[in-house]
Amino acid sequence: MLPKGTKLCIDDALYSSKSSRNLLNFKGIHYNGYHIETNNEGSEEFLYITSIVSGQKLILEKLPIFSSGLYHTTMRTVETNVAIHQKCSDPKDQ
Repeated sequence: MLPKGTKLCIDDALYSSKSSRNLLNFKGIHYNGYHIETNNEGSEEFLYITSIVSGQKLILEKLPIFSSGLYHTTMRTVETNVAIHQKCSDPKDQ
C-alpha cells in the first residue's frame, strides 16, 4: 500500500528483509490498472500514479525524485506470503 492508500498487488515479488530499499517497476503498476506520467511542479520533478475514473484522470500518488534520477516512496505491506525452495532450507529446521 502506498502513502495515500493506493493498493498494489505484486505477484512473484523478490523481497529481501535485509534491504532498506526495494524496487517497483512500471509493469507492476500497469498490472494493477494504473498509469504513470512525469510532471514538473516549479523546479521539482514528480512521478504521478494515475487512474481514469468516469473519463476523468485522478492523481493517486505523487512520488518525488532523488538526485540519482530514481523516484521514491514508502510502502506498507498489507499481506506477505513467502515461498522457499526446499533445496534452500536447512533440514535441521524441519
